[in-house]
Amino acid sequence: MSDLYWLTEEQMDRLRPFFPKSHGKPRVDDRRVLSGIIFVNRNGLRWRDAPREYGPHKTLYNRWKRWSAMGVFIRMMEGLATGKAESQTIMIDATYLKAHRTASSLRLKKGAQAV
Repeated sequence: MSDLYWLTEEQMDRLRPFFPKSHGKPRVDDRRVLSGIIFVNRNGLRWRDAPREYGPHKTLYNRWKRWSAMGVFIRMMEGLATGKAESQTIMIDATYLKAHRTASSLRLKKGAQAV
């Protein structure tokens, strides 16, 4: 697949200081796993639907879950944001709304006012 997302070595060099220390067994390729996590989140996929090139979907999920609980991704975002000379506002919208199929046809009862 040519449309896969891969972090560059320059990007990885900027992110490495935020990685937790590896204890015992060495981690699998950080670049591959982080690129897979970004790809899944960017495209709104289920972990199971991640392309094979990023490795097992369970590895992607486990790393995302563990590092999220440890606050690694928050530290990455804060660290990268403070590295900029000019202040910026960064907004991430992960909203997902689902309405019942009859919600669009609901009518107000007599005397009720729309909000």
